[in-house]
Amino acid sequence: MNEIKIFSPATVANVACGFDVLGFCLDSVGDDMVIRKVDKKGIRISRIEGFELPYETEKNVAGVSALAMYNAIDVDFGFEIEIYKRIKPGSGIGSSAASAVGSVFGMNELLGRPFNKTQLTEFAIKGEALASKCEHADNLAPALFGGFTLVKSVVPLKILEIPCPNDLYATIIHPQIEIKTSEARAVLPKEVPLADAITQWSNLGSLVHGLHTSDYDLIKDSLKDVIIEPHRSKLIPFYNEVKNEVLKAGALGASISGSGPSIFSLSKGLETAKTVKEAMKTVYAKSGIDFDIHVSKINTKGIKIID
Repeated sequence: MNEIKIFSPATVANVACGFDVLGFCLDSVGDDMVIRKVDKKGIRISRIEGFELPYETEKNVAGVSALAMYNAIDVDFGFEIEIYKRIKPGSGIGSSAASAVGSVFGMNELLGRPFNKTQLTEFAIKGEALASKCEHADNLAPALFGGFTLVKSVVPLKILEIPCPNDLYATIIHPQIEIKTSEARAVLPKEVPLADAITQWSNLGSLVHGLHTSDYDLIKDSLKDVIIEPHRSKLIPFYNEVKNEVLKAGALGASISGSGPSIFSLSKGLETAKTVKEAMKTVYAKSGIDFDIHVSKINTKGIKIID
């Protein structure tokens, strides 16, 4: 096999109380990418559609992660990458992660899978760091592993796969504004009160337990962020209005997707997720800001090969 086409999914990171460690994978939105072997050694990006991104390998997230992997192998050929970008950069649903993961996953398949998913994540981290100015894997891990993942540590990298209740759906609204991850990190405090830290890790532990046991009431009670959301929510127009309305509509909880501006909610059942979609739409229809809304079952497979 000399060429492969893949679907690299969007993801939601942080999941309210799990800043930089927790994430889940979406099913209905993502990038398409084509990776092929070529005679000329090295990594080259030959095509980009959807959004304007740099073709220079060292300046493109997909290129940087691909180079990290390429430098770890010994082959007498190279790879060419095509990117069909469906996830808007700066949207808060893992645009850079999809690119970073897609290139290394495709290369690994063409090489006969010499690397496992954790090793692929390590390569992809190098690309993600180009976009966010720090190495973290909370979007990368769910894109590769699927479902919910928890990054136990980055050095050494250890990723835990978390079971997902069968009837859990996500609704995501993406206001058409851009918030760069690096800028969203700049508004965060360097220190937090001990009481808030205790509340946060209690919520995280409870959420993980709720996911393991399919306890929707516990999930609802745990989707609370007392550390990050109070600061980043100020960057997102109508954030509080959206959150209030989706909770009234029956969502288990809502918070900021990654660094924003997207807002996610989780619901039990597709019908509730659709009702939540209408609640989100009602708020932003009056805002004067363009937006997209996605309803998605949790994608438990992650990145995949497509025909």
